[in-house]
Amino acid sequence: MHLAQLNVAHLLAPLDSPQLAEFVALLEPVNLLSDSSPGFVWRLKGGPDPTDTVQHDYGDELVINFSVWESRETLWNFVYRSRHLAVLQRRREWFQRVAAPYSVMWWVPEGEPPTLAEGMARLDRLRAEGPGPEAFTFKDFFFNEKLVP
Repeated sequence: MHLAQLNVAHLLAPLDSPQLAEFVALLEPVNLLSDSSPGFVWRLKGGPDPTDTVQHDYGDELVINFSVWESRETLWNFVYRSRHLAVLQRRREWFQRVAAPYSVMWWVPEGEPPTLAEGMARLDRLRAEGPGPEAFTFKDFFFNEKLVP
């Protein structure tokens, strides 16, 4: 099994605004970093340009990051132990603060990337029911019993 993760962020301004110019400039290096990180499996891409964001029907000001990793450890290392952390720490410059969970994880069979609709449904489930085996977070993590001896 692999670990799917989806996170969403509500922009403070349109992507083409001067306020988000630094964020857009960081998309390519962060995406290249994720794609080359140990344990990276798959990422939903917005298009051929490394700065393209995922196109969706969930609102114009919503940015979506959706990926699959080999394990909790490999995702954790990318998020918190790579150059990605410096970008993550600046999120309040570009995104609205939200009280509801904005990130969700769940286990997927190897070789079967999840759909965006599934990811958004998992996020909705986490928001409605709290963490559980079908939708969880780093803080309230559910290990796959097939992976744990």
